Amino acid sequence: MSLAGAGEVGGGSRPATRTIRVTDWPMWVVGLTLFIDGVDQYIPRGDTKQLKAAFHVGDVEIAVLFSAFILVNGIATLPSGYLADRWNRTKAMAVTIVAWSIISAVGGLVPTSAFVLLVVIRGTLGFGQAITDPSGSSVIADFYGIEKRGKAFSVQQCLNYVGLGVGLVIGGALGPLFHGQGWRVAFFVSILPGLLVAWMCWRLPEPRRGTADRAHVTHSGEMEISDQLLEPLFPHGLKVFTREMVSGLNRDMRVIVNIPTLRFALVGVSTVGFVVTAVGTWMPSFYQNQLGLTQTKSTAVFGLLLVLGGIPGTIWGGRLADRWVNRVLGARVVIPAVCMLVSATLIVLSLARIPHDLVYLLQLFGLLAATASVPALRAGLSDVSPAQVRGAGFAAFNLASVVFGAAAAPLVTAAVAAQFDNDYRTAFLIVMPIAFVGAACLLLARRHIEKDTAKVFEAVVTAMAANQAEDAAYAAADAATHQDDVDAPEGAGDEGET
Repeated sequence: MSLAGAGEVGGGSRPATRTIRVTDWPMWVVGLTLFIDGVDQYIPRGDTKQLKAAFHVGDVEIAVLFSAFILVNGIATLPSGYLADRWNRTKAMAVTIVAWSIISAVGGLVPTSAFVLLVVIRGTLGFGQAITDPSGSSVIADFYGIEKRGKAFSVQQCLNYVGLGVGLVIGGALGPLFHGQGWRVAFFVSILPGLLVAWMCWRLPEPRRGTADRAHVTHSGEMEISDQLLEPLFPHGLKVFTREMVSGLNRDMRVIVNIPTLRFALVGVSTVGFVVTAVGTWMPSFYQNQLGLTQTKSTAVFGLLLVLGGIPGTIWGGRLADRWVNRVLGARVVIPAVCMLVSATLIVLSLARIPHDLVYLLQLFGLLAATASVPALRAGLSDVSPAQVRGAGFAAFNLASVVFGAAAAPLVTAAVAAQFDNDYRTAFLIVMPIAFVGAACLLLARRHIEKDTAKVFEAVVTAMAANQAEDAAYAAADAATHQDDVDAPEGAGDEGET
């Protein structure tokens, strides 16, 4: 069976499917994958001081440690997005989470003389999010139609920010314990919760691709679920698989870049990834170096701000994305653009030499606005991407935010701060204006998003008409076979009888 047919029954038969009434459970399960990923990512950020002392390295080396994860994520994300359009996504997420939970724990066993080995291990974890993000986002888009995607992605992102905050707090709290060796214990924290989330993903049904779009057109609340068992990943060998993947990726990426909305949105999301990662990585250092807070207090304060700003901001952003999608032209990109402008302005104002309480208040609302932009962006990407390449679309989304945004942010911000005697106030003031460029790109996408969304649903209607014709052909074939059985003379084929 070719890769194009992965997930369907071979031999010309129809896909094995059933219909279900969808609840909110799938969005929470997918969201929990991001929660565990966020915890794993941000535990080392809370342990920065102990890691520098244990391995005798500075901020630039620590930035390399953080960027290794992000860079590997970016490299692996396009092949993973290609596979997300062809494999059983829920099972793939389950296996991946088991692997990364174990790998994360192994990082706690690295000798302090082998910093490069720690970088390699943490970099390996980048494969995890590269697989779960395109697969999980594609699953959400297939479970929930255009009217509910904002909410679904807001739940997903909410749990991501909770995970970031929890990871930062755990790292900051455990790091100073056990004579500075608490960072080793912290690396083991997520293994049991990770295995539990993996089990929930394994139990989650696999929706047929495009079923939510078809339900939107037919106004049906039922979704088609595939009952097909897992198939071999390389059915015709690794060489054939690699050749088909390269040609398939080339084809899928041409489809993605030919969608005008996505061209502008990918630039916008790169700037979001850069700014959010820069702030998330080095704001605790700003608290320590410029505001005079202790390590434990700085990580606790920023972790609390991430949770208090991230949860209501993401929920609010998801509701806006769904409520205004049919009321405002290009709402799915206008909302993120406005949110980014507000967020960048508030973060810049918080860097002034003002009382600490006012700094925290401005940053709280800045994080709230920043996180409100994400559900609308992801929902907009789902709206304008054809179902058969949504995995590739989310992979391109992830690649832009990771490689061109998040991977560079820790290194660039640390390098700029180093030029000013580790003054992160100055570093943030230099890098934050990038957010305004991203907002402008999203506003340019406004002119295209309605047309691109309409094209997707035109394709859905066309595909449904083709499926109806196929159903009629199957029915005719079944009727003809039944008629042949009826017309066959009794005893036909019983040779040797008189």
